[in-house]
Amino acid sequence: MLLLSAFLGDETVLVCQGFMWIFDQSNSMIPRQFQYVAPSSLKDAVSLLREHGEDAKILAGGQSLIPLMKLRLMSARYLVDINHIPKLSYIKEEKDIIKIGALTRHAEIGASKLMKSKLPIMLDAASVVADPIVRNVGTIGGALAHADPSGDWGAIVLALGAELVAVGPKGERRIKAGEFFVDTFTTRLGPTEILTEIRIPSPRKKSGGAYLKLERKVGDFAIVGVAAQIALGDGGICVEAGIGLAGAGPKPIKATLAEKALIGKKMSDESIKKAAKISAENTDPPSDIRSSSEYRKAMVEVFTRRTLQAALDRMAQR
Repeated sequence: MLLLSAFLGDETVLVCQGFMWIFDQSNSMIPRQFQYVAPSSLKDAVSLLREHGEDAKILAGGQSLIPLMKLRLMSARYLVDINHIPKLSYIKEEKDIIKIGALTRHAEIGASKLMKSKLPIMLDAASVVADPIVRNVGTIGGALAHADPSGDWGAIVLALGAELVAVGPKGERRIKAGEFFVDTFTTRLGPTEILTEIRIPSPRKKSGGAYLKLERKVGDFAIVGVAAQIALGDGGICVEAGIGLAGAGPKPIKATLAEKALIGKKMSDESIKKAAKISAENTDPPSDIRSSSEYRKAMVEVFTRRTLQAALDRMAQR
């Protein structure tokens, strides 16, 4: 999220989220020199990360990494392309767990029959990620590892109570979505770990979800995005609630207090409005060139209310 841009002679200064970058305009679209490697196995990829440490960067879809490298906002001495590693792209259900390979493209999620029948909330997100080019090349794993606070998938995995699987030198490690995001563009992934899979509990029969976002223009990052997944028991009582927020803070946010306000209550206009208000009250969104903090906060409440209602409406249609 760009906060300030200034030009000083042949140099451009960018200030974003408290960090400053200075790059030469004459070479601003040419990455610094790097070595490209394309391992054919996960073991080899992890070995490369272990050997080169922070000098190595993972290339999945490259829709975030390559632009940053071209602008010299990020540099890598070694670019580790994991696209040649087999069995990292899939969507399947096993023992009440829906599994998504980290190299699965956004467009593949949007076209998935399994997602359409079980988790239509995933189609909501896949259809609004950037533009068709990015959706066909970018990957869900790459987007989550990039951890943009205004990205769509962070809010989704938080709402769905997902678990993320990482593989490193010590083997496989599972990380709950609520613990995965640490700060802006920062996750629990270690420098020698690769995100390989997203695991989502199969939804209950009487459940529904939706994702809505406010964007300045089609294909833009979310000014505010809200994902909600709810399940009802007897008498319309909410027995499960998950709410994830994008653009509402320095990282994707799980609206835990709003979720608790819904569980055990009958889903009504009153309970939805209360949860939406709580959701907004517990955010501290940034101000930037796209909107003010106050506007974002107000929109968190509006879009939480709309998304919860959309989730209920979708449940009624199933």
